[in-house]
Amino acid sequence: MPSRTTRSKRPATLALAAVLATTLGLTGCSVDASSATPETKAFPYTGKTLKLKTHEVATKVITADREDIKVTRWFDSKAGNTRLKWELKDDTLEIDAGCSGLAICDAKFEVEVPKGIAVTKDDVELEKK
Repeated sequence: MPSRTTRSKRPATLALAAVLATTLGLTGCSVDASSATPETKAFPYTGKTLKLKTHEVATKVITADREDIKVTRWFDSKAGNTRLKWELKDDTLEIDAGCSGLAICDAKFEVEVPKGIAVTKDDVELEKK
């Protein structure tokens, strides 16, 4: 009966992890959304209430003298598959930024809304100004 040998994938996995760790160590692992170049997007809006879904990304909501909704995003990433979203559908503004896999990233948002709009952020009603 022929003998069978099985090779473990563990050494290859460990070698890959070591290469990735060394590469990331040489490039620096520090990321900070505050130092990233901001991107902005404006959404026309005539509603009286806004539901904001942030997916737990740091988000500051500001009341401003404006007629649209302005979103500013700061995002810094060194590794991983990025996930970026800012989308207004009906009365719901969904924003998200992050990364997955062997991921190193940071994100934050600022949302400027017109005065008089009631805002719910992640199902919590914010003070109307």
